[in-house]
Amino acid sequence: MKLDLAHRQLHTMPELEADPLNITDLNLFDNELSEIPHVAFDMHNLTILNVSVNRLTHISERIGELTNLSMIDLGHNQIKHVPDALYTLSNLSDYLYLHNNHMEQLDNRIGDFPRLRYLNISDNALLQLPDGIGKLGAMVELRCMNNKLTSLPDALNGLRSIRELHFRNNHLVALPDMFDSLSTLRVLDLESNRLTAIPDSIGHCRQLRRLNLRHNELTTLPEHIIGCHSLLELDLRSNLLTSLPESLRELKGLERLDLRWNHELQYPDWLEDMEANGCTVYR
Repeated sequence: MKLDLAHRQLHTMPELEADPLNITDLNLFDNELSEIPHVAFDMHNLTILNVSVNRLTHISERIGELTNLSMIDLGHNQIKHVPDALYTLSNLSDYLYLHNNHMEQLDNRIGDFPRLRYLNISDNALLQLPDGIGKLGAMVELRCMNNKLTSLPDALNGLRSIRELHFRNNHLVALPDMFDSLSTLRVLDLESNRLTAIPDSIGHCRQLRRLNLRHNELTTLPEHIIGCHSLLELDLRSNLLTSLPESLRELKGLERLDLRWNHELQYPDWLEDMEANGCTVYR
């Protein structure tokens, strides 16, 4: 049974008519709650809990009583820490959303969710990611945009099911040589960082469709980019490029190549061949 109490301007939970044990989906999205209502912790058959867009500053340890949860959305609140009990929710397999909070640290026990498929920790104040994140072998999408990361852990090579990685608007200066294990990756967004180079192992991402490197400090790309033969979009706008690898011309499926705002870049003649083959090149 779903109980939908979204958009009600609730400060407290109204009295329930239904048996808490009959509720499997509780939606408290967009209210004025300062804590998760206590009655929610009596809903022991709950599989989905949405308390996003409220005024939560903390999460009760009682969250550990909701052992059937497969999805929880805690986004758009004022949470600084999540309780130890959260990491005991072994059935969490769909979504864990912690975005738009005040978190400065992610516990290494995030690796205790090996079946988790979607993790959103964007718009916090994270300085680093723990090695435990590499244990999320079922992860399909990781969003970690708008944080303060200066580096990424080597352990990310454990994300062997990953399809999308989003690290836009951090402070990354280098990437670990991790891509040889990320053969399922389709979207890689690294816009607005401080990267000066991309590892050669990017060539192992044979299913990569979109690569966004806009607003970095790249001077060139590795020749191994030729391995990304499924690439459709490559955004290199606003870097420090002075040259392009000739292997780039071998990406026959490329539909969009953005080279704007690279003031020292010498455009090779073969860009015209790419355009003739259907690639839109922005110069």
